[in-house]
Amino acid sequence: MATAPNPLSELLAQKGVLLADGATGTNLFAMGLEAGEAPELWNETQPEKITKLHQDFVDAGADIILTNSFGGTRHRLKLHHAQDRVHALNKKAAEIARAVADKAPRKVIVAGSVGPTGELLQPLGAMTYDEAVASFAEQMEGLKAGGVDVAWIETMSSADEIRAAAEAAVKTGLPYTYTGSFDTAGKTMMGLDPKDIHGVAKDIGSGPLAVGANCGVGASDILASLLDMTAADPAATVIVKGNCGIPEFRGTEIHYSGTPPLMAEYARLARDAGAKIIGGCCGTSCGHLAAMRAAIDGYMPGPRPTIETIVEKIGPLRNKTATESGAQEGGRRTRRRG
Repeated sequence: MATAPNPLSELLAQKGVLLADGATGTNLFAMGLEAGEAPELWNETQPEKITKLHQDFVDAGADIILTNSFGGTRHRLKLHHAQDRVHALNKKAAEIARAVADKAPRKVIVAGSVGPTGELLQPLGAMTYDEAVASFAEQMEGLKAGGVDVAWIETMSSADEIRAAAEAAVKTGLPYTYTGSFDTAGKTMMGLDPKDIHGVAKDIGSGPLAVGANCGVGASDILASLLDMTAADPAATVIVKGNCGIPEFRGTEIHYSGTPPLMAEYARLARDAGAKIIGGCCGTSCGHLAAMRAAIDGYMPGPRPTIETIVEKIGPLRNKTATESGAQEGGRRTRRRG
């Protein structure tokens, strides 16, 4: 167990359920970020826009804001010739969010967003486990220097990469959370099943403060993953940060089908399914988040939803669930053996 209390656990104990923020990328594109441009560079070139995004999320009711540092490892920044500015860009990301949180009228948690490196770990790729730990630690040192409350490891598909990031957090002296993106037949691209998320890094440091899912394909699918996660460990603190409905191409632009009422329904279902930290990912605007805040406040949880209830209220699943895809794989294996 952690020896000292941390702000995230304290706020959870106080409020029971927390609202995390919405999309970073989608909202920055709406502010003028170009495709292929690194959002992290805006921490230095357009800090007022990053401040505005955090402020808008706080005004919409967010209890947790994520720093603009998702691609803040040297491997991601290298694509923009900024690999030598890892510490500075992450520190700046944290400082911008910290300043907004500190002047909020209530307690707001600053979570240091840490996304995947984009590299494959050995034996599938060239990156060693130790190199991954070092890369994440370099990023987290910057985030810590800028004042984050927690390392928020997100959108992961590899259990080894989650472990490397968790190890980096412990090394840096930060409490941590982690989420997977269950976007491939109900599992992550690297085959991690939602029900197995709890055990990935529980032996690292004091273990995670919370685990869960973010991004993926749509609100219905992530709720199906949530049911698997909360069934596997009903006592765990589970995060769900789903996309705003389903992404659809209209010409060259991506639009998300989720309306504020749909995201409010998603928030209520997430609460009923046992999530303790609920937010939005791609496509989630401040308007959606405000509707989610209203849906969570004063809500008396109902019965645990079934997949059928979710589909009826939110819309059809885009993918098979992990259970279905697992059963199908099992069937195929049987046929091959026969």
